[in-house]
Amino acid sequence: MKAGSSVHPCPRQEREMISLNTPRLQLTVDPLGAQMMNLKDDSGLEYLWQGDPQYWSDRAPTLFPFIGRLTHNSYRCYGKVYPMGIHGFAAGSLFRPVTQGAGEVELELREGADTLEQYPFSFRLGIRYRLRGEAVEIACTVENTGDAVMPFALGGHPGFRVPLEAGERFEDYRLEFSQTCQPDRVGFTPAVYLSGRDDAYPLEEGRYLPLRHDLFDQDAVILKNMARQVTLRSRVTGKGVEVTYPDMPYLGIWHWPKTDAPYVCIEPWTSLPSRQDVVEEFTCKSDLIHLAPGKVYENTWTIRIIK
Repeated sequence: MKAGSSVHPCPRQEREMISLNTPRLQLTVDPLGAQMMNLKDDSGLEYLWQGDPQYWSDRAPTLFPFIGRLTHNSYRCYGKVYPMGIHGFAAGSLFRPVTQGAGEVELELREGADTLEQYPFSFRLGIRYRLRGEAVEIACTVENTGDAVMPFALGGHPGFRVPLEAGERFEDYRLEFSQTCQPDRVGFTPAVYLSGRDDAYPLEEGRYLPLRHDLFDQDAVILKNMARQVTLRSRVTGKGVEVTYPDMPYLGIWHWPKTDAPYVCIEPWTSLPSRQDVVEEFTCKSDLIHLAPGKVYENTWTIRIIK
């Protein structure tokens, strides 16, 4: 969902990229936002969008502790108002690598002065990337280390190159859901807040969504009641990526509106943005996860390369 040229501008922080390599995959991760930067197969073919600022300068932001826009860029929590920008603060925060082994790495983010100004909770957010065959497993762990119930959202925002090969067109690709389903499109206002009205969003043969640039002229397509696995695939070469998100009830599909952007984001989400003109009280927002003190929440999703 659009918000300037990137989800968050990059702070001037020294950091080294983290590279994971197996015989089948190469993955590069930036500690800034724990964001995937490259995802290549054994031939060197890049599957991840490379952040061309002409369209969208990010690649795969981590969304936490909120997803989407907040009315007036603010919310209430336990009666007090806090500021927060689109998609929360994790994408602009520097994570710390805590473990790294053969084909895997875990990074963590804990509260600090910057986060406490926006989000009054003590927490640990862990993001672990593990390469398994031709798949990347993204395991997310949220721990409430404070003494109050902690409401939050969690999501992914990876962009994938479309097309992957020279000579292909954007329209040669489609999204293929793993089973027949009857999804609804979540309704948004022109300013991209929840409208409260959802509409049926029929798929071809109950499974397929052919890609066209004008699908995104009104911003993201957000679906619910859909299958929990979708494949972005070329109908010319058969190549693509399969995204599996068993514990994410919402799926965003997006590229920069009203452009010919050569990528598509496939975004599994746990919750939805703010309502239009409502400064949300997080403790009452029912689609957020409400984590008790001392408890741990885990959610794992997967990206698999289709060669």
